[in-house]
Amino acid sequence: MADPEHLKILKQGAKVWNKWRSKHEDVQPNLRAANLRHANLRNADLSDADLSHARLINANLSDAKLIDASLHKADLCRANFRSADLRNADLRNADLSGSDLSGADLSDARLINANLRNANLSGADLNNASLSTTDLRGADLSDARLINANLSYSIVNGADFTYSIMGFTTLARIDLSEAKGLETVRHVFPSTIGIDTIYKSQGNIPELFLHGCGVPDEFITYMRSLVAHPIQFYSCFISYSSKDQDFANRLYADLQSKGVRCWFAPEDLKIGDKFRNRIDESIRVYDKLLLVLSENSVSSQWVEKEVETALEREREQNKTMLFPVRLDDAVNELKVGWPADVRRNRHIGDFVCWKDHDSYQKAFDRLIRDLQADNK
Repeated sequence: MADPEHLKILKQGAKVWNKWRSKHEDVQPNLRAANLRHANLRNADLSDADLSHARLINANLSDAKLIDASLHKADLCRANFRSADLRNADLRNADLSGSDLSGADLSDARLINANLRNANLSGADLNNASLSTTDLRGADLSDARLINANLSYSIVNGADFTYSIMGFTTLARIDLSEAKGLETVRHVFPSTIGIDTIYKSQGNIPELFLHGCGVPDEFITYMRSLVAHPIQFYSCFISYSSKDQDFANRLYADLQSKGVRCWFAPEDLKIGDKFRNRIDESIRVYDKLLLVLSENSVSSQWVEKEVETALEREREQNKTMLFPVRLDDAVNELKVGWPADVRRNRHIGDFVCWKDHDSYQKAFDRLIRDLQADNK
């Protein structure tokens, strides 16, 4: 139970309390199980205080100092902790539902199994905080700092992470599918996302967020099909001449809308990538090379190298990788060279009239059927 003398002094207000604290620096305040409902503790120095099991419902602790304080199993729902200093505070199992912790310093705080449902944590410093098994449903974490924080096993349905900052953050066994604002998270370092998180989220995690966490492109490529449903389509690398950009843009957009994962240089090539190495790597990651044949591409050394890479992979893996389509009759007029070999050995999709909607749609539907993976 709380020390009656400590409780009496605290109820006289922060000014009296802080003056008493300054004269008794060696005393650790004992406020265990104290009933401080509706108490105005603004600016109070509660550092090192034992507030375990205390009832602070609707209390005002804005700008309070609670460094190293113990609020273990305290009832703090709807309390006002705005800009409070809660560094290294013990808030395990505390009920902070609906509380205002905006701008609070919760760095190194222990919030394991705490109830932060619908709490306002906007702009809060949660660096190095332990938030495992914490209920964060509906919590506002916008602009919060979560560097090196541990959110393992926490519940974040409806939590808003808009413009929060992460780095070395642990996100193990957590369902991120209903979290908000993940695509806006600012990543200052990579973070750890468990395979269990990917499965619990059914792959419904923004790619921008995954990229920022450091998840490899190759894993993102197959993630949703692995965890949510069997692969329906082969993934494609689109090989084309830049002079056929309009067609490539349209084909890429339509394939994406059908759920076909594509690699497409203007969309996917990162600034600073070494073009040749990056393209060779991508051809080896994706299942099929979708070759756009035209008067422009059959004379392109760049396209020729991409075709050679795909054919080499076919020989290595003993499976068909090259899917050609044509935009004109140039490939039919050549008698020698790699385009002639492709014409003699492959069925070539006909997109000659691709600017006509019906002709394009017919050819596209045929291509989609051909790109369906064999799931049997």
